[in-house]
Amino acid sequence: MTDSAPRRARVRAPELIGKGGWLNTGDQQYTLADLRGRIVVLDFWTFCCINCLHVLDELRELEEKHRDTLVVIGVHSPKFVHEAEHQAVVDAVERYGVAHPVLDDPELATWKQYAVRAWPTLVVIDPEGYVVAQHAGEGHVHAIERLVTELEAEHGAKGTLRRGDGPYVAPEPEPTVLRFPGKALLLPSGTFLVSDTTRHQLVELAEDAETVVRRIGSGTRGFADGGPGEASFNEPQGLALLDDGSVVVADTVNHALRRLDPATGEVTTLAGTGKQWWQGSATSGPAREVDLSSPWDVAVFGGRVWIAMAGVHQLWTYDPADGTVAVAAGTTNEGLVDGPAAEAWFAQPSGLAATADRLWLADSETSALRWVALDGQVHTAVGTGLFDFGHRDGDAGQALLQHPLGVTALPDGSVAVADTYNHALRRYDPATGEVTTLATDLREPSDAVLVGEDIVVVESARHRLTRLRLPEEAVRVESVAHRTQRAATEVVPGGLRLDVIFQAPAGQKLDTRYGPSTRLLVSATPPELLLKGEGADTDLSRELELNPAVTEGVLHVSAMAASCDDDPANAYPACHVHQQDWGVPVRLTESGADRLPLVLAGMDDTVPGRG
Repeated sequence: MTDSAPRRARVRAPELIGKGGWLNTGDQQYTLADLRGRIVVLDFWTFCCINCLHVLDELRELEEKHRDTLVVIGVHSPKFVHEAEHQAVVDAVERYGVAHPVLDDPELATWKQYAVRAWPTLVVIDPEGYVVAQHAGEGHVHAIERLVTELEAEHGAKGTLRRGDGPYVAPEPEPTVLRFPGKALLLPSGTFLVSDTTRHQLVELAEDAETVVRRIGSGTRGFADGGPGEASFNEPQGLALLDDGSVVVADTVNHALRRLDPATGEVTTLAGTGKQWWQGSATSGPAREVDLSSPWDVAVFGGRVWIAMAGVHQLWTYDPADGTVAVAAGTTNEGLVDGPAAEAWFAQPSGLAATADRLWLADSETSALRWVALDGQVHTAVGTGLFDFGHRDGDAGQALLQHPLGVTALPDGSVAVADTYNHALRRYDPATGEVTTLATDLREPSDAVLVGEDIVVVESARHRLTRLRLPEEAVRVESVAHRTQRAATEVVPGGLRLDVIFQAPAGQKLDTRYGPSTRLLVSATPPELLLKGEGADTDLSRELELNPAVTEGVLHVSAMAASCDDDPANAYPACHVHQQDWGVPVRLTESGADRLPLVLAGMDDTVPGRG
């Protein structure tokens, strides 16, 4: 459903409600009335979500440029149980350098008021308190900036614009040695190299895992090569040792792979351009010429460096011999599908560990432990999909994890999993198919490394490395299972009209130079939920038929639209890709809706629950 004509609906913005209260405001509580006269952008996010983290980075320049008229407010809306904990939100706001007020909404009250269906979603409110635009997914900041400029002019002329400092109050920095470390690597010297993610550095620690030997990187966000003091990183994560003794670094927010020479501390760039990969970008080629997307971890497997490309739900490889990168597995669709590498679906792969015949991966958004065989086939050991998670040991077929970020191969052929949101270290044994718990009371563990008979865990939210003796026996824990807190959407069995709403931003039109500019992909879990309407097509509206025999499930919807500047005089118009994946839990009931609207960009005038 497309409409390139600009229109401005007048919908009163619902109040901002969040049981967790406000962060980054110096303990001040705010209402929409307090923000009247300012342009407000609500960013509905949750800290597990890589696309949400991309939007945080996209917004930084916009916030700075319009700092006296624009107020960005993050509305933290959790997917996982752990994300509903207030302290976890406090940690995430610092971890990701969020420099605007955040409303902690653990019960999704404001999410429901604004009829939000996807992470991330951006809602623009004008200075008089009306919702004027909504965008799902990433890549919309150019359109929002244009709208902000229009609103500044319009409300400046009306006298309804109020300029000045916003409500953001920066928190006091904490004097810890590490700050939200991400990954660790045991160097041949016996020291540890740690990605000190929030401080944008690498830190070498002595064998005691506590004493600082040296810091590498300027300590501020940046993308520069050079010696230990000049080089800069942007939220670095994964680390892997190459045969020549150098270290590959997943420089996550720079969308790059870097190389560290441990002998000199010199940092160079191996792969990536510094720009984020978008649909239509190259998927292979000379490493320094191809865009990457939030590489989160790296591991050497089969002679190549494998990359957990969290930002596009794929695995890529870097070949040190010829300096090229290429997609190795995954379609960019988010979900859990096994099979040949080119057909597999992943969901934010964030941890890698290689053995002689398997590449293990922590697939965080599906709370899954998966592996790639030497023949390229993708398998799942633990995990069922995007919406089921918890802490349950036992047979792998029914065991549950909660957003794991790290995996470590153990000497006996089993693997340890940094089960991040369960604050636990888990173990999966392929020989028995059993999942056990090795340790609890860790705080957001994100990685672990073997040191003799010990395992050293990166306790990210305690800002330290913690040494544990690998236990002979597993810890016994009480079993819990969860489903995502989002309420299911009630829809009628039988015919359901799916409408993806997309209105090209003002001054742009759909880009049809190379054929259709829109794409819609629909599938379901379980597959038998959909009797008709599965698959890909170019129309953003589709008639689905839901199976009355399946009472509930998840509709997976992926939409893409491309728009370009609408200026006939410009031979090289700027073009933008708008893309979003939705996982919509649905419950079939005779009193349910017969239309499912999903807003990619624009306004759906028939959305209920507004006003």
